[in-house]
Amino acid sequence: MKKIGITGQNGFVGSHLYNTLGLYPDKFERINFEREFFDNQEKLDEFVAQCDVIIHLAAMNRHPDPEVIYNNNIDLVKKLIGSLEKTNSKSHILFSSSSQEEKDNLYGKSKKEGRELLANWAETSGGKFTGMVIPNVFGPFGKPNYNSFIATFCYKLTHGQTPGIDNDGEVKLIYVGELVQEIISQIESEESNILYEVSSTSVNKVSEVLLKLENYKNLYFDNGEIPVLASRFDLNLFNTFRCYFDIKNHYPVKFPQHIDPRGAFVEIIRLGIGGQCSFSTTVPGITRGNHFHTRKIERFSVIKGKALIQLRKIDTGEVFDYYLDGNEPAYVDMPIWYTHNIKNIGEEELYTIFWINEPFNSEDADTYFLDV
Repeated sequence: MKKIGITGQNGFVGSHLYNTLGLYPDKFERINFEREFFDNQEKLDEFVAQCDVIIHLAAMNRHPDPEVIYNNNIDLVKKLIGSLEKTNSKSHILFSSSSQEEKDNLYGKSKKEGRELLANWAETSGGKFTGMVIPNVFGPFGKPNYNSFIATFCYKLTHGQTPGIDNDGEVKLIYVGELVQEIISQIESEESNILYEVSSTSVNKVSEVLLKLENYKNLYFDNGEIPVLASRFDLNLFNTFRCYFDIKNHYPVKFPQHIDPRGAFVEIIRLGIGGQCSFSTTVPGITRGNHFHTRKIERFSVIKGKALIQLRKIDTGEVFDYYLDGNEPAYVDMPIWYTHNIKNIGEEELYTIFWINEPFNSEDADTYFLDV
């Protein structure tokens, strides 16, 4: 079992990597890292000494003064190298650099020089080093106006704002989940790669991405319809978009009911894609679920009885409670990386319709059990 440490563990890529490694407890042990370790030599040395592999992600991306970015990022690399030397570490160091290395800006310069400093450490100390040059990364939970233009677009579209385009160029992109798998493959590798260029998985004009996101807003955010998702990029972009809702207050969404003397008719879901639709009954007091997904889209629709649906983002303690009643049919969609459950809190059987975008496959279930 490899002991893995991640500087920048709580950042955008770091949190995704940390949580994904946690899905494989038989292969990886995660060594906790806190930002203040860089200001406490003893704690930094203790962290470094425990690790078989260190992924150095901690860095500053944006600041009004580019000199601050450059000095901060170089300082972090030098502090890490100092601790590696002090502890005589033979860890495999993976460094996240950027495709901006070749651009004329101080952020790119800080990443290139940081990569070279760590490569020199490996050469002189006999350690292992992999410098990963990474294209633009997008995915759930990135900070708007910081991590990615996609994060900014998603936030604005779901919070009553209008996105604008400064430069409608082509952008090489990689989804954060795809990047994490690239990093894990390097963790498992015994080889050093002084310069490892991570390939983008899609190339898109900024305006093309915005058009897709505007479509998701109109169809899904405003009307609950699952849009056509024709590619892996579309699915990843849609799952990214879904995580920028004000999830606490967006759900439950009530279905329009069409009532006449015969009774009532309710449309549960309108789809641009296929999937699997299921029906369940749940006796009073019973809870179903307590699991999360990393890629699946899922909807719970209560049509009879009373239910409590709960959601919790897996690395937080905040639980969202949604009370649904079949007398006013409603649904809750499950964001990825949110563990969720449904409990019958009434005195009669609970009737629920479940839709998920892919049929269940026991060999690749994308279902991880964790109590809400």
